[in-house]
Amino acid sequence: MQQTEFLNVVLPFKDKLFRMAMRLLVSREEAEDATQEIILKLWEKKKAMVGYNNVEAYAMMMTKNFCLDRLKSKQAGNLKLVHSNYSDDSVSLQRQVEVRDSLGWIEKIMQELPEQQKIILQLRDVEQYEYDEISKLLEMSPTAVRVALSRARKTVREKLMEKENYGIG
Repeated sequence: MQQTEFLNVVLPFKDKLFRMAMRLLVSREEAEDATQEIILKLWEKKKAMVGYNNVEAYAMMMTKNFCLDRLKSKQAGNLKLVHSNYSDDSVSLQRQVEVRDSLGWIEKIMQELPEQQKIILQLRDVEQYEYDEISKLLEMSPTAVRVALSRARKTVREKLMEKENYGIG
């Protein structure tokens, strides 16, 4: 596999790798480093990649495993989940503050979710992966993916309702 062919295969999903890393790691810098590491590892395995049916799924699995290993390492003692990729300049300042506040609450709630539920929620609701793709990536049955996603969504919904109804009634 030549460099141009490699770039044509890998660059279309580079942003997905970054978003996955961003969801799992602390900061933009950590996510950028992780993305670069994964692309470097893919380059080193470029000869073997020719035989893969789905290079994107392979790269997403590498990213997930790399980030989880990073989180487990001793260097990662101060890492936490951060995700604030949303910004819209065409709405009012009040709406921007409300959206930022809601995203902040969702981030806090997601921090409390089990790791598997965080990943599944990210893959399905943010990255728009199909259930079958997620089940292959995480080596789970599609039913288990649906159950974990349902539980994650239910937890987020209940915690948001508690926040919204706090002090009322």
